[in-house]
Amino acid sequence: MQKGEPTGTGRRASAPAVFDSGAVLNALTDPVFVVDAGARFAALNAAAEQFFASSAPALVGRAVTDVVDADSPLHGLIRQAHDNGGTVSQYGVTVESIRAGTRHVSIDASAIPEMPGCVAVVLQERAIARKLNNQLTHRHAARSVTAMAAMLAHEVKNPLSGIRGAAQLLEDTASDADRALTQLIRDEADRILDLVGRVDMFADDRPIQRGPVNIHEVLEHVRRLAESGVAEGIRIRESYDPSLPPVLGNRDLLVQVLLNLVKNAAEAVRATDGDIQLATRYQQGVRLAVPGGGSRVDLPLVVTVADTGPGIPEDMRQHLFDPFVSTKEKGSGLGLALVAKIVGDHGGVIEFDTDGRGTTFRIMLPKAEAEAGEAAQ
Repeated sequence: MQKGEPTGTGRRASAPAVFDSGAVLNALTDPVFVVDAGARFAALNAAAEQFFASSAPALVGRAVTDVVDADSPLHGLIRQAHDNGGTVSQYGVTVESIRAGTRHVSIDASAIPEMPGCVAVVLQERAIARKLNNQLTHRHAARSVTAMAAMLAHEVKNPLSGIRGAAQLLEDTASDADRALTQLIRDEADRILDLVGRVDMFADDRPIQRGPVNIHEVLEHVRRLAESGVAEGIRIRESYDPSLPPVLGNRDLLVQVLLNLVKNAAEAVRATDGDIQLATRYQQGVRLAVPGGGSRVDLPLVVTVADTGPGIPEDMRQHLFDPFVSTKEKGSGLGLALVAKIVGDHGGVIEFDTDGRGTTFRIMLPKAEAEAGEAAQ
């Protein structure tokens, strides 16, 4: 051993890695750029160069309005982040540039405290395409079920009640062998009536009654119901943000939504000895377009139901919220379709991520104060 060499392993400690911030930014697949106090490009990563179809030397120093259409919400988000000194996000933004054409993205704009007046902007094209596609898919699924429910309720429910009543009358005079058949008719009629009754819920297009709801009380109620029923013996973990404001919602409907998700999670983890996690968090700055209008609403409250099950099969993910689509052998395929409808009726959005390690459902909802403020205007 040479004089002065550290004892022990006989190896010198490795020198700390020196990070090149430019190389790190260029390794990111999402476009990232910095805007200075004069709303000019100050720096761009490689993905941003590709996004705008122009090189960094050609863009640095140019006004963002020279590259992106002046009517784009991008400019308002940059100003908002600059003026507030924080972070703002928005989904469903159209960015039109002369060279890159029209792109649909989500935008995160954040003030940079160490660089006064500067704002960092991240564009997420693939993520928002997935979110918007899921959002539209869920809404279309709910609409298709609504139309079908109105027809089923009228054309199927009444004749089935007559069939069941006739079977009950025959049962009084039937032999033992025939009585088994009439009982079978009654049981099957009851099963179909129950199914039609559940589908009929989709036909109710009246506005739901909403008010301030403590989402943690809802989750606690759902947890107790699940532990004594559908999730008996399964560990349910909780991770809540105690400072969360009230949700603008309908308590009973939110219980129905979350209990359905917990039930599905319990069925997913039961065979794998996994667990379920219920979580809440505040997601600052998330805004989504209101269907049929140009306005946007804040959806800052996020409720998560996650499981450690085997995940959702690849071929079912695109149609998961469609009616009569189910991963269960005897499932009706109406649970998640109804969940999508109720969340949509709340003005919220539901999305999910899944892989071989589990599935996570996230519900984004408005807070009660937002509605009260809008009503006062």
